[in-house]
Amino acid sequence: MGAVAPGPLPTRRPPAHHPADRRRPAARGRGAARRRAVVIRRSARLVPTHLQRASEPTAVPGPGRHLPRSFVRTLTVSTLAFAAALAGCSSGFLSGEKVDYRSGARQTTGLEVPPDLTQLAREGRYQAPGAVVSAAGSNTTAPAAAATTSSVAPAAVGGIRMLRDGDLRWLQIPMPPEQVWPQLRQFWLDSGFTLEVDDAAAGILETSWAENRVKLPQDGVRRLLGGVLDGLFDSGERDRFRARLERTPTGSEVYISHRGAQQVVSGAQRDEVRWSLRPSDPQLEAEFLSRLMVRLGSSTEQAQAATQSPAADPAATARARLLSGAPTPSLEVDDGFERAWRRVGLALDRSGFTVEDRNRSDGVYFVRYVDTQAPDERGFFGRLFGADEAREAQRYRIALLGGTAATGERTVVAVQTAEGAAITAPVGQRIADVLLRALR
Repeated sequence: MGAVAPGPLPTRRPPAHHPADRRRPAARGRGAARRRAVVIRRSARLVPTHLQRASEPTAVPGPGRHLPRSFVRTLTVSTLAFAAALAGCSSGFLSGEKVDYRSGARQTTGLEVPPDLTQLAREGRYQAPGAVVSAAGSNTTAPAAAATTSSVAPAAVGGIRMLRDGDLRWLQIPMPPEQVWPQLRQFWLDSGFTLEVDDAAAGILETSWAENRVKLPQDGVRRLLGGVLDGLFDSGERDRFRARLERTPTGSEVYISHRGAQQVVSGAQRDEVRWSLRPSDPQLEAEFLSRLMVRLGSSTEQAQAATQSPAADPAATARARLLSGAPTPSLEVDDGFERAWRRVGLALDRSGFTVEDRNRSDGVYFVRYVDTQAPDERGFFGRLFGADEAREAQRYRIALLGGTAATGERTVVAVQTAEGAAITAPVGQRIADVLLRALR
């Protein structure tokens, strides 16, 4: 107005954004707006978010934009803290559990069973008369039988004792096997196992191969992802258990034996993985015996005290040796009949023999054994095109013979044919060698 001639305004910085300034040059309007937007975006990246005024726009993540470093660090720390807290709430790492086969029960059907150890199962050596039993299946089959199962009252089992002889432990229960069997069977199902052998007539229960989830790595990643990607983690070990129920003049006795397998890396390039048997774990056997005591009515304190009690006479552990010159492969055990009977039974269980029947009064175990070292009698084309199946399991007798005046309390353990005759084939000596390793 006044002395200034009409025309374009001189070049200067864009006017401040103010509601009172309604008139702006059309030629400069868009450029000024763009420049203001650039200034705003730069200020949003340089000034911490918590220091910006409420009226200023904040940088929003989008295509071509990045989160502030301080925000990323805060988010990372918060996420890790939340993951650790979440894992701590859902993990049993601090619970002190020694075994946990329940969490792996859902994988029982798809669990990779050690292929080297399924030979006898394919043979039918371990097959019980009937289908494989699992915890889920037991809830849907035979409901009438469950109604007749008698529950064991704590007062009725007040005399349960865990006896120990060296590394051998067993339960002495003042109840007949007919009352103990249903409880023993349900005990394994509730522990998360699948039963491959369920033979009430022989008094034998045997589980399938299962993984102890406690042995899995318990780091933060495992605890965070274990529930979602649990199949990615493997301990490289499998366990199976056999429970044997025997009748005694005062009630019943329960023996639990363990067999273990582990993955072994071999080959020149360390690229071959196979399953191999590992030694039996007496501590695992004692753990399940103590849990069975609690299941039958004993207190936790009583079960723990029984497990931790020392052996009555550790120096009296039985020793065994092979007998030379015997008509049939035999061993001599430095024990009387009763103790030798228990030790031979545990040796058969730990070594994987199938005990079809037994007669304690006669001192005889009726077993089946697969001789894996026997020569393959099939011809060339039979081996080339024949099915890769396990050899047939043969029946044998393991007879315990009382000591003589010369041997004193020693017991002779003889390997015989199914008819009770002497064995001249090499398989008899191999059976004696297996028993010797387990009895030493």
